Amino acid sequence: MNQQQNREESEFEDKVIHINRCAKVVKGGRRFSFAAIVVVGDKKGQVGIGLGKAGEVPEAIKKAGKQAKKNLMKVTMDGSTIPHEVIGEWGASKVLLKPAPEGTGIIASSSVRAILEVAGIKNILTKSLRRDNPHNVVKATLDALASLRNVNDIAKARGKTAAELMS
Repeated sequence: MNQQQNREESEFEDKVIHINRCAKVVKGGRRFSFAAIVVVGDKKGQVGIGLGKAGEVPEAIKKAGKQAKKNLMKVTMDGSTIPHEVIGEWGASKVLLKPAPEGTGIIASSSVRAILEVAGIKNILTKSLRRDNPHNVVKATLDALASLRNVNDIAKARGKTAAELMS
């Protein structure tokens, strides 16, 4: 059981996107706590995010990583990029994702880049529109990735073949 758990954890890569220090004012001064946003992925098209809160940074990161593994989702990919252009929105943030040719790399902000790297996407152009709050940018990016569809899925939904759609 323990070996299986270690293997499962080793196949996922996690990255800390943001750590926020929060302060609660009490009679004797300030009480600090920490919130961490962590993204987890297998570099093969699975990605998830988690938010962890605790009194210490390592504990918050650990909690966020656990939650991220529970929130895994599959990303539709076309080789090393995405199948089509897509916009994701969350709160006041808006993120544009565009497919890019081989050799372009990941052109993105640090929050979006972390998600795309652990998802396994290697060539993509992105633009963060409107607000740059890390919580909302991360969720807008996941919203965009969740709305991706490949040609076969669209053809199946319309009751046609992929060849009929492409002509």
